[in-house]
Amino acid sequence: MNFRQLDLNLLRVLAAIHRTGSVTAAGKALALSQPATSNALARLRDYFQDDLFVRSPGGLQPTRLCERLAPEVQTQLQMLETAVTVRDDFDPARSDMRWRLSLSDLGEMMFLPPLAAALRQQAPQARLTNISVAADDVPAALESREIDFAIGILQPHHRGVRAELLFREHYVAMTSPRWRPASGKAGRTLSARQLAESSLVVAAPTATFHGSVEQMLVRMKLGDRVVIRARHFGALPELALNTDLLTIVPQMYAANVGQRMDMRVWELPRAAAPSYDVRLVWHASTAKDPAHQWIRAQVHRLFGRAQGAA
Repeated sequence: MNFRQLDLNLLRVLAAIHRTGSVTAAGKALALSQPATSNALARLRDYFQDDLFVRSPGGLQPTRLCERLAPEVQTQLQMLETAVTVRDDFDPARSDMRWRLSLSDLGEMMFLPPLAAALRQQAPQARLTNISVAADDVPAALESREIDFAIGILQPHHRGVRAELLFREHYVAMTSPRWRPASGKAGRTLSARQLAESSLVVAAPTATFHGSVEQMLVRMKLGDRVVIRARHFGALPELALNTDLLTIVPQMYAANVGQRMDMRVWELPRAAAPSYDVRLVWHASTAKDPAHQWIRAQVHRLFGRAQGAA
């Protein structure tokens, strides 16, 4: 017997006849005609070189080979049906789903706490793991299922990768509450001159580096004003709070940290302030999965401030 030559649809007929004890009843259960079911049985007999079923006063009786095969076939068919059936009964309160996402260090500080709080409240048995993936490698990580989704400054142009714009962000300046510009009035917005007179500390995380801040510094000829370049945003508040340095950070981060640490937030010159889009990205293979739809809905509910896909 060569398994590759076996039509696996015939196994459904085998299981149905064994379950019903009748070719006619099995055909009705499978929505097959009686001749089609009889033909399938004939092909099964030819493949296994066994009668499989013999007639008796009580109906068709399985042979010893069939009695060994049919229950195992039925079990495997049920497992396969369970595996391929798309379920629409995802219950976050009962699910032990394990999601894997990718966030930068800044993204982890901004997005992970609210998302974790939502999970603990609505899906207490679920698990969430942040996996470090460089921005350029996110599409490949999604395709390989290394991660399920990512949030960040991402512009994927890869087949099979989908994206949704969550919000548009811009950079601001943040300083100690005692800090004042070297010249001019201390209003809400720093002038180009005031910025040029400041000593700066900026972050340039390797894996998720966003070049717009560096581009702004080059454009405004402020590169020589950078005193410290840190690898992570987490160090910037303390550096600014305890020195005379001015740091440039996303507005969302500044609003969060500013309240907790009593930092002062300044708008940058409008023509110079960098801005960027924050997107949620995922792979098309999970687009209709109820568990993945649910977690993406939570992300959009918590952080979405824009409509439509990007």
